[in-house]
Amino acid sequence: MDMFAFRTRFAAPLLAAAVIATLSAGALAHGYTVGKLSIGHPWAKASAGMAANGAAFLKITNSGDADRLVGAKTTAADRAELHTHSMDGGVMKMRQVEAIEIPAGATVALEPGGLHVMLFGLKAPLKENDKFPLTLTFEKAGSIDVDVKVEALTTTPAEAHKAH
Repeated sequence: MDMFAFRTRFAAPLLAAAVIATLSAGALAHGYTVGKLSIGHPWAKASAGMAANGAAFLKITNSGDADRLVGAKTTAADRAELHTHSMDGGVMKMRQVEAIEIPAGATVALEPGGLHVMLFGLKAPLKENDKFPLTLTFEKAGSIDVDVKVEALTTTPAEAHKAH
């Protein structure tokens, strides 16, 4: 086999594998950009039984000036609110917040036990591997529609981000 035939025979499959790997990595990234904000892997935990409420989580990385997440809405629930958890006299309490600050050059994680998008009045239980739409509204960057992937009920933030 001459050198040209050798290169052609082995280079074409390697090139095809590289293209497939690149496309697959992009499909798994599950990220979005609006202005200077990058939204990474929006996810939610599957519903526990017929739970009427749920929560959505994600990471927001800001490569620009400070901004604020000021709202969220979805067709998957009657309403979506921005929430946080806090300790009050040794008791964990959840409360609505007006906005979530996204400082310049920072990454803000919305995770279980902290900041999150609370979903009230789910129209149907959140089922593992399903997706639902969520619109995030930022004070400066504007609005963006994202797909929230539903993970297993036992999923941790690290597992959710590692998988995608």
